[in-house]
Amino acid sequence: MLIHADLDRRAVSYVDEAEWVTSPADGVERRMLERDGGEIARATSIVRFQPGSRFDFHEHDLGEELVVLAGTFSDSDGDYPAGTYIRNPPGTAHAPWSDEGCALFVKLRQFHPDDRERVVIDTREAEWFPGVVKGISVQPLHRFGSELVTLVRWEPNTVFPAHQHPAGEEVLVLEGSVEDDDGRYMAGSWLRNPPGSQHTPFSIDGGLLYVKIGHLPTVKS
Repeated sequence: MLIHADLDRRAVSYVDEAEWVTSPADGVERRMLERDGGEIARATSIVRFQPGSRFDFHEHDLGEELVVLAGTFSDSDGDYPAGTYIRNPPGTAHAPWSDEGCALFVKLRQFHPDDRERVVIDTREAEWFPGVVKGISVQPLHRFGSELVTLVRWEPNTVFPAHQHPAGEEVLVLEGSVEDDDGRYMAGSWLRNPPGSQHTPFSIDGGLLYVKIGHLPTVKS
């Protein structure tokens, strides 16, 4: 299965166009944002657990990264409420469930093989830092090599100057909205800007974004 699988192309999934598909686990649905492969795939998805649903025990041989968007996600290591950021590195395994139901942003099989750190951050309690532009604040989540993952909060009527992403950018709008040269992205929308792309983002309403940069291969010559 190929969904937005060409990493050299811009990709957008607007929240109002969301389509949900069943997973192998009863009560678990997925909104596929990007996918390259079958049931075992390089994939980025929004995943919904109905109350009481669970996944069978499985290993993440190339890693799992997730953000708990709503509800509480659980596994044998603990309970993770909305706002938790988790990285399970290559070789980790679990059998997750949700008693009350939850929604997750999940990235699978996208770790550098040497990135072995397990990360769990309660973003509701973690520290924020001033951004490079007035009206923007940043919460660092993870860095490995050129890859940087952050939460970015925009105050209303903030404009970021035109800039380029040499190794790509990925954004999930968590709250509010953000805009750029190509459109407006409401909460729940996802976009991926390819290596070498340039834009001038801004936010009229203000917003909260998950942002990953520096993680895509450079454009082929």
